[in-house]
Parts: sequence; structure tokens; C-alpha cells
Amino acid sequence: MELLDGKKVSKSVKDALKLETARLRSLQLRAPHLAAILIGHDGASETYVASKIKNCEETGFLSSLIRLPVEVSEKEVLDTIGQLNKRDDIDGILVQLPLPVHVSEQQVINSIDPAKDVDGFHPVSTGKMVQGMPTFIPATPYGIMLMLEYYGIPTIGKHAVVIGRSNIVGRPISILLSQQGTYANCTVTLCHSRTTNLKEICSGADIIVAALGKPGFLTADMVKENAVVIDVGITRVADDSKKSGFALKGDVDFIRVAPKCSYITPVPGGVGLMTIAALLKNTFNAYLLRTQGDTN
Repeated sequence: MELLDGKKVSKSVKDALKLETARLRSLQLRAPHLAAILIGHDGASETYVASKIKNCEETGFLSSLIRLPVEVSEKEVLDTIGQLNKRDDIDGILVQLPLPVHVSEQQVINSIDPAKDVDGFHPVSTGKMVQGMPTFIPATPYGIMLMLEYYGIPTIGKHAVVIGRSNIVGRPISILLSQQGTYANCTVTLCHSRTTNLKEICSGADIIVAALGKPGFLTADMVKENAVVIDVGITRVADDSKKSGFALKGDVDFIRVAPKCSYITPVPGGVGLMTIAALLKNTFNAYLLRTQGDTN
């Protein structure tokens, strides 16, 4: 069993971006610029956004954080996005989810300029991804694909099972794994809460991507020997033994599943770190597209 080390892979991605950003600076060009909008003071969202800003700084990117009160109107949010859309010095825009109930997530996503949609959630980005065209891929699925490539994990002709059908992870990763490519070309089964024979389907899978947000859901009896398991879940679970009062748990029963795997991601330290690395890569490509008319 080998751990798919998100720390190692994300460092590799960020180191390459840092070198490229330094090269831009040496040519007297500006660095890529990511703008993040944070509404309210949700603890998890605060942590995620702070990490994204920190990673921008470490890579040499410029970043801006726009804070809006939780009672902000939907119009004010859309107006803020509109202003960022017009700014030539902003390459990527992300709005941290979840949003307050009175603000439409779809309206917000649709209002972002597709050329700055580094989260990869805009319908234009999704449509291009489905058709296999160059576009911004949602950061978590993109991070998974970068990890498969880094470790050289064989995927061609393999049976991949994706548990979870969200637009953020499940659906896009099922599409990416099924497309043509060196680290794709899988036969993919997409499962969800209404799948009746989930254990049977998973037990025949060469690759399993667990992305449903239920701690410890994937158990050892659902995994065959030498399977590759990608754990996307990360949930706070009460734990009195921790100073914080909680532990972070994935969707996989790691202790029992890991011995059966050829490769497996840990939680934390796996896919989460790759999500930020992929976001930075999207931002860099947005910069190239806007300033040079090309991407990596």
C-alpha cells in the first residue's frame, strides 16, 4: 500500500508555478491575481479562504479578499462580481461556498466571467469540459487528475466507481476519468444515494472515488484487493481526545481499507491540498489566457 501524498504532489505543482511566476516578474510582468469573495464568518469558509490566500502568497501570486456581511443582498454580491469581471488586473474570481440562503448559488456562479471562472463551476466551463475542450476544471477533480498523473497510476481500461454526484466533484470526475487521455479512459460507474447495489458495484472497482460527505462510509468489505481509493470527504467529527475537540474524518474507513489498497489518499493530507494546488494552476492558466492568449 502506498499513500497518495497530497502534500508532496501539491508542493510539486506550487514549486513549478512559483518558478513561472518568478520568470514573469523577471520580465517586468505582473503576477497572476486571484480575487476571493467571502460572505459572513463561517468558520470552515474562513479557514478555506485563508489557506487559499496563503498559498497565493507562497507561490508569488497576487490575491485580494473581499469580505461581505452575511446580510448582504444578492444584488450587492452580483454587483461586486461585476466590478471584478471588469478589472484587467484580476485573472481569477472565486466566491467561497456555501452562500447565505437568500443568495442564489447558481446566479452567483453564472455572473462570473467564464474567462475568470477558476473554480470551474460556470455552465460554459462545464459544457466545454463535457465536450473535452480546454477549459477550467473544478479544482477538486482537477487535483485528483494531477495526483493520478504524478504517481503514474494506470487508468486505461480500468473500472472506476464514483460515489457522489455533486456538480463540484462527483459528476466532473466521472467525466474526466471517462475521457480520452493517458490518465483517463476508464469505464465509469457513477453511484449515489439511490444506488441499490452499491457494495456489489464497489467491490468490482479498480478505482474508487468517495465523495459523499459521510465519514467512514466506504468499508473494507466494499473494496477489492489492490484497488486505488481516492477519499474526497472531510468532515469534522467530535473527538474529546483532541485539543480542538474534533477530528477530521474522510469518507473511507482508512484503518481497515488501507491494507487492501495499492494506493490510497489520507485525510487530511490528501485531496484537500490538491484542490488548492489545482485552483492555483487554473488561476495561472487564466492569467496566460487573458495576457498571452494561451494556456499551459
